[in-house]
Amino acid sequence: MERKKIYITVKTYPTLSEKYAELVCTAGISEDGSWVRLYPLPFRKLDNEQKYKKYQWIEADIERNTSDFRIESHKVLNIDTIKVIEPENTKVNWEERKRILFKSEKLYTNLEEIINLAKAPPYRSLAIFKPTKILDFYSEPTERDWPKNKIEQIREKAKQLSLFQTPDELIEEFKVVQKLPYLFKYQFEDDQGKESNLMIEDWEVGTLYLNCLRNANGDEGKALEKVREKYWDEFITRDIFFFLGTRKSDHHLAQNPFSIVGVFYPPVDRQGELF
Repeated sequence: MERKKIYITVKTYPTLSEKYAELVCTAGISEDGSWVRLYPLPFRKLDNEQKYKKYQWIEADIERNTSDFRIESHKVLNIDTIKVIEPENTKVNWEERKRILFKSEKLYTNLEEIINLAKAPPYRSLAIFKPTKILDFYSEPTERDWPKNKIEQIREKAKQLSLFQTPDELIEEFKVVQKLPYLFKYQFEDDQGKESNLMIEDWEVGTLYLNCLRNANGDEGKALEKVREKYWDEFITRDIFFFLGTRKSDHHLAQNPFSIVGVFYPPVDRQGELF
């Protein structure tokens, strides 16, 4: 066990698990510049002052997750030990973010290189990748509701564990995050011209869609247009990097086990271009 300081860069949209209910995969860069994944982590059970945001430093008592073969995987021993140690900056400091991210982590431009690292010990599962060319951003419809059997399993577990909870506490405990009815993907090329389509699992794209849906009074078409405006029209003018990560269940099965678990989009550095 060790107390670790971690700079949060990845927070995925919540998923459901029969064992842990609602989970968020969190990952970040430690002080020595290496990746650390924190999973499982019931984010919405954290106290308000513990609810970290991306690009904040946190501290927590963690240990290697021996049930997960991926080298970066750790677990928080007690969620009460999580502490946000840096207040949220109202002004974005892109240079500081880049300094932390690229302190010692290699920047990959070849997707096959990352896939090969994932397939052999110590089973690398997180990386910073820069696409050579972004071809498209698009959405695909998917299941609109969480699987009923999974919801029922979680509901039964909540009942079993609720002997000392009030009805209001039980309702709060069983609030299930809204299922996204669309998958969001980038199509891109790496430095060898290899074309790929990867799903974005970042918390940001999910909450952006839901916010746009509310603002559009439930019009899904308008909400999707607004998401595309952000991830295509705006981001395409920036210097885009992908945080790539794998799911444990897919790591050894998929030909390419990676998805986009975060998008880093600093402005293009045009210093020196005048000359």
